[in-house]
Amino acid sequence: MKHPNIFDWIRVDEFAATPKYLQLTNSILKAIENGKIKKNDLMPSINELSYELEISRDTAEKGYKYLKKMGVLGSVPGKGYFIQHTDFHQTLRIFLLFNKLSAHKKILYDALVASLGEYTVVDFYIYNNDFGLFKKLLADRKEDYSHFVIIPHFLEGGEHAPDIINSLPKEKLLVLDKKIPGITGEYAAVYQNFEQDIYSALERAREQLSKYHTIKIIFPSSTYQPVEILQGCSRFCHEYAFGYKVVHTIADEPIVEGEVYINLMEEDLVVLIERIISLKLEVGRQVGVISYNETPLKKIILDGITTISTDFREMGVMAARQILENTHKQEEVPFYLTLRNSL
Repeated sequence: MKHPNIFDWIRVDEFAATPKYLQLTNSILKAIENGKIKKNDLMPSINELSYELEISRDTAEKGYKYLKKMGVLGSVPGKGYFIQHTDFHQTLRIFLLFNKLSAHKKILYDALVASLGEYTVVDFYIYNNDFGLFKKLLADRKEDYSHFVIIPHFLEGGEHAPDIINSLPKEKLLVLDKKIPGITGEYAAVYQNFEQDIYSALERAREQLSKYHTIKIIFPSSTYQPVEILQGCSRFCHEYAFGYKVVHTIADEPIVEGEVYINLMEEDLVVLIERIISLKLEVGRQVGVISYNETPLKKIILDGITTISTDFREMGVMAARQILENTHKQEEVPFYLTLRNSL
């Protein structure tokens, strides 16, 4: 029989970044685990799901197909969908909180979810580097999770982040991408060593850098990027006698021969390249370009842009391994220099 309060247990959160069809399937699976929906219960039709949850028919149908693939859902022509099996186990339920979703963060997300396995529940949220939204999302969580996986990057207010993070059970916490001071106890972390990573990358590029006299790093005055990047770059320039400058706005910065530019934000890379082209300077001979975070497009732009980048795929795999093995290690992620014609 159809459960009279079925939509008390099936819901879709408009604020979650998790695809809606997965939210639909995850809420049904949780209701089954909690005994709210039982074997042989009739389920709403595709049209009913679409109407009640305000989702498209394609989304509702995709969710049901996923459940049928698991063997949880069955269907009978003319009668509709019903719960066929309830003997499944989903022990992992992940609250995943990213500061933003960019090309490289998508690589991290895909690797993490794929490594966790098909039937792990992942509720995915993005707080856009906004500490207030970060705090609200954690405070408003209504589910009990096996793990909280958090990337802590903020435009402002980040000094209060440890207070929020310390309220989470440390045995369930995994900090991704960046460690921040003030988090207490034994917890898992998979992170970049921002200062040492850029220093080591520039050391490996010393031969190519030798034809330039000044290194300029484009670091917006309002950014979530860690200041440790500046510290590592400054240390390298001081030790190897390069001129050094922090540029907050590349649109206003004079560009002359003999300089190398390191950009962190993709939008700054576009402006930088446009200005170099307009000045008719030759990239890789007169002006050097190094870009943070490897993406497929950077292999092609200007016949190849040199990148310094952490291995975001490996970060996702390492994080999943810690979750699956229930370990609480703090591990640095490999960091790479990829030399191309822009240097």
